[in-house]
Amino acid sequence: MSLILEVDDLHVRYGKVEAVHGASLKVAAGKIVTVIGPNGAGKSTMLNAIMGALPVSGSSNGAVRYGLFPRLKERAKQDAGTLSGGERQMLAVGRALMAKPQLLMLDEPSLGLAPLIVKEIFHIIHNLRETGVATLLIEQNARAALQVADYAYVIETGDMAMEGPAAELASNPKVIETYLGLAKKAA
Repeated sequence: MSLILEVDDLHVRYGKVEAVHGASLKVAAGKIVTVIGPNGAGKSTMLNAIMGALPVSGSSNGAVRYGLFPRLKERAKQDAGTLSGGERQMLAVGRALMAKPQLLMLDEPSLGLAPLIVKEIFHIIHNLRETGVATLLIEQNARAALQVADYAYVIETGDMAMEGPAAELASNPKVIETYLGLAKKAA
């Protein structure tokens, strides 16, 4: 397994408050890895630390293809400022892919988007696998994230609470109850 990103024992503080406590994760080449969790759990804080935007302790290593974005092809001559929120998300992903990255890090790409556009965004993320680009997906929409990811981590109040193949976590009773809203009533 060729690792593109490895984070080991990551701690992030805001002043005296530790927001992320010893997080570790791995992203292999060509794989989609997601980190899910509730609002305020530390998902975006962790991503910002990995990107170097926040001080940390611990360690880390690590042309728009219209085929992926048919909606953008229709708007190729349109000013970016006039695009919808979902189309801007697609444009941001496309611009990032132009640099031919080994790793794409996405922070809540579905946030605030209409359901139909969310579906399209996740379809694009799923298709990124074909490009060979590894993807670290930080997402509150656990259902969609677990459907496209190969591997998943669950962060709760700054701690990595669970990890495993995304399909296994999607069928885990605690994940179902807490994040997917499909809790079965006791008989």
